[in-house]
Amino acid sequence: MRRQGSPAAPSATSPADQVEALFSPRTVAVVGASADPTKWGHIIAGRALASPGEHRVLLVSRRGGEVLGLATHRSAQAAAAAYDLRVDLAVLCVPAGAFVDSVADAVAAGARAIVAITAGLAEVGADGARLEAEGVAIARDAGAVLVGPNCLGVVDTTTGLHLAPTELPAGDVAVLSQSGNLALDLAGLLADRDLGVSRFVSVGNQADFGVVEFLQACVDHGGTRAVAVYTEDVVDGRAFLAAARALRGVGKPLVVLAPGRSEAAVRSAASHTGALTSSSMVVDAVCAAAGAHRVDNPTQLADLLVGLRAPRRMSGRRVAVLTDGGGHGAVAADALAVAGLETPVLSGPVTTQLEAALWAQATVTNPVDLAGAGERDLASYARGVQVLLDCDDVDGVLLTGYFGGYAAWHADLAGPELAAARQMAEAVVAQHKPLVVHTVQPDSPASRVLRAAGIPVHRDVDRGGAVLAGLVETATTGLAGERPEPAPAVTDTSYDAARALFADAGIAFPVALTVTDPAGLESALESSALGFPVVLKATGRLHKSDGGGVVVGLADRGQVRAAYADLVTRLAPPAVSVEAMADLADGVELIVGAVRDPKFGPVVMVGLGGVLTEVLDDTACALAPVSVDAARTLLLSLHGAPVLLGTRGRRPVDLDALARVVARVSDVAAAHPELVELELNPVLAGPGGALALDARVVLG
Repeated sequence: MRRQGSPAAPSATSPADQVEALFSPRTVAVVGASADPTKWGHIIAGRALASPGEHRVLLVSRRGGEVLGLATHRSAQAAAAAYDLRVDLAVLCVPAGAFVDSVADAVAAGARAIVAITAGLAEVGADGARLEAEGVAIARDAGAVLVGPNCLGVVDTTTGLHLAPTELPAGDVAVLSQSGNLALDLAGLLADRDLGVSRFVSVGNQADFGVVEFLQACVDHGGTRAVAVYTEDVVDGRAFLAAARALRGVGKPLVVLAPGRSEAAVRSAASHTGALTSSSMVVDAVCAAAGAHRVDNPTQLADLLVGLRAPRRMSGRRVAVLTDGGGHGAVAADALAVAGLETPVLSGPVTTQLEAALWAQATVTNPVDLAGAGERDLASYARGVQVLLDCDDVDGVLLTGYFGGYAAWHADLAGPELAAARQMAEAVVAQHKPLVVHTVQPDSPASRVLRAAGIPVHRDVDRGGAVLAGLVETATTGLAGERPEPAPAVTDTSYDAARALFADAGIAFPVALTVTDPAGLESALESSALGFPVVLKATGRLHKSDGGGVVVGLADRGQVRAAYADLVTRLAPPAVSVEAMADLADGVELIVGAVRDPKFGPVVMVGLGGVLTEVLDDTACALAPVSVDAARTLLLSLHGAPVLLGTRGRRPVDLDALARVVARVSDVAAAHPELVELELNPVLAGPGGALALDARVVLG
């Protein structure tokens, strides 16, 4: 047992003190301890007493008596006084109605950390939310941190603290989950892969200590090498980004499982914890800016952690496939394509080296096919892997097929197969590129040799491809830059004001004159800056083109007057904008805009198609502000990016000018927190530059 401390009145504590009390307490009080084995108070008390760590466990029950052979106390204060010590960590296993009083009792006993298993609070409605807020306020006023409520507890295998319903395997992966059951599922998946948990926190409702605080606590934790997160709501998006970047800075990969790709997932999240799920594209943008890795299910998460714990990464998306059969090679190439990876044709010196390393019947263009030579010369696998890892034309290697199964096929092949596996392992460890293995025998001796060297080994080739995709190192430079001081707030959201806002940021528009009556129209037509053809736009409409509010290609004054009269008769606009018509011949229309996400702030978005963007469904987004280089990368991530680069005889657009427009829109969005939407639609990009043809902004 650790030495007993003296009783002390609650006082203000630092975040470091709170984290120490949470993960390395000297004294733990289980409040609501129960003799009923079906109750949480019994389960957590049993786990606390069985924990190997050096901490004292006090059991608190308002009914008194014994639980698990130990005397209980009526309150945490009484328990602390009985042993002349203070409580560091209190675990509340009480009904919702007793939550507030139990928090007050815990902090009065000196608790600097509280884990609230208690359910039935904010997740069930307003009355529960009121009780939850009251309890959190008491904890904060006393300088204590509160985990939960509505959670499954905490574990720190590095200190021997086990306050969760089941024992978790020890290891170096910190697991944070807003779903307790999902975390337990993940722990089993990690154990299957010879991985384990350093710290586990079930954050529940995140009333106080949540995702961000946990990530921050993992940055300097010596027992943690990687972090896995399941989250439905990060609460403070920009703080999450900063914490994720801090983890990346110390070399601890972060893998995020976040629901929200379907409407059903969003409904489930809202009913489960009362959280609002950010849109899936925004979550992807956050991971891109932080260098985190997003996955879609617990199996993918566990698979990827195996690869990420090794130092080897893909610097690009080019993969060489080494196989012992054409079928496996073809299926592997398809799996890589689905994962967003490339299988480039190999040529030049590497093919010469492969021809020298393999037998004459081998195909060396990619997939590299041993064509049945495996059982004849098992060392050819190792030689092929070595050549491909050394090749500058690929970023990673996928070995697929029968390797790993030869020992089971014929006893004489067991030794050579093990020797080849050891040679492969040595080749991989000696350099920086990853090897991922798909084999028909993932648990064979040769497969175990590979796995022991940190090489991911899978029975399913699609899972192997997904791991390689997760190992691609993406640039984070220029994404989610430092937000500027807010600019003077926008109060006028008229069309002219929106154009002026963007024009002041350096974005070009066609010449435009606003008129409110026929006399103003005639005056505009006299302007030497305008010329023909012109465009008329009925202002005052959210989407001007809807309902025929935009008339293009007006070649003379008569057409302009007739179109103006028609607009006024049909739509009665407050004003009409008369604009020079841009030359659309060599241009590509896009939408460039921004929205303010309630959790992550300004998000810039680009898409092909202009007014048809929704139909084409080809968009990409990033946390704002972004640099010009990052904006260029964002544009090139669009599926239709080849159109921007020139195709079928069309000249490429001025991509630099277009990227500057995107960056400047992101700057405007970042400088104006009062705006919830900004949009340039369409933006016409051509060989000579980029021109915004319409603008709008929306106040929150």
